[in-house]
Amino acid sequence: MNRTFDRYASIVFLLLGIGFMWQSAKISASAYGSTVGPNIFPFGLGLALVLLSIRLFYEALKAKPTESQKEKLDYKRFFMIFAAAFLYAYFLEVIGYIIGTFLFLLFAFQTLERGKWLKSILISALFSGGVYVIFVVLLEGSMPGFPSWLS
Repeated sequence: MNRTFDRYASIVFLLLGIGFMWQSAKISASAYGSTVGPNIFPFGLGLALVLLSIRLFYEALKAKPTESQKEKLDYKRFFMIFAAAFLYAYFLEVIGYIIGTFLFLLFAFQTLERGKWLKSILISALFSGGVYVIFVVLLEGSMPGFPSWLS
């Protein structure tokens, strides 16, 4: 465990989460025909990020120092997933939430751990479909599920 990196990362994620929550307040509170407004999801993500970053900071402070062995950071995987996240956000409206999220998660899982294709496909499909069903069906929100060119 790299305590210094974890502390700095938790501060960055805390600020990012606060930014998500702050900017979600600028989104209109409700959408036409929807009981859940478009501001709920970014606010919830921001809140989750804030809570998790506080937990990470606490764990980094609480952790006992280990031997000072240099840990090699894996920049290649980080930048691959970062680029995939950028492409995911850029093409979200074109390919829709379900397909975009499925492809992003599948790529991220395979980048982190090669192999285990069936497990990666199942988790990616269940997550993207599950979040869509919860948000659109149960909460009656609106989200671009599939692209318009597919129907």
